[in-house]
Amino acid sequence: MPVFRLIAAAALVLALAGCASLGGGGSGPGAPQPLKSIDAGRFYTGRWLEVARLPMDITDGCVAGATAYALRADGKVDVHDTCQVGAPQGPERAIAGVGTFVDPGTNAKLRVRYLWLIVWEYWVLDRAEDYSWFISSDPSFDKLFIYTREVPTRAELDALVRRAAALGYDTSRLEFPEPLPN
Repeated sequence: MPVFRLIAAAALVLALAGCASLGGGGSGPGAPQPLKSIDAGRFYTGRWLEVARLPMDITDGCVAGATAYALRADGKVDVHDTCQVGAPQGPERAIAGVGTFVDPGTNAKLRVRYLWLIVWEYWVLDRAEDYSWFISSDPSFDKLFIYTREVPTRAELDALVRRAAALGYDTSRLEFPEPLPN
């Protein structure tokens, strides 16, 4: 009997992971299409700071969020997401995955597999010409992230929030996690 329960639990986890791999399944109308192509070597290299996001269970208590990308020789992308729990000096929470481009050539849609079971798709909806910021979502319109290379000024952050609102997002729900001190 315990073996049967283990198999049933594994099947449930795989089924849920399959739903996640579809990009969400939320009730939203679907995210807008990315506005610009991405120079993969320039964008998917180095560290980005998470300066705003829509609330999610997995980010509860997270501040000083960041994502580090590394473009691999095989054309895939190593993704390392981190945050500090409770305060910028708090313990680190991290997860790593491998991304594959869904739209080779444009490079604005990345499907990331975390822990072999969880798959999320991220779309870079808009970005700065100088690659100093980007706005990212999932295809279901449920998630929204705003990232910058450096901690933005209040005016820069306000302008990014307005850009996200122009894309159709309810920015009144955004969280602004405290950044990691320099």
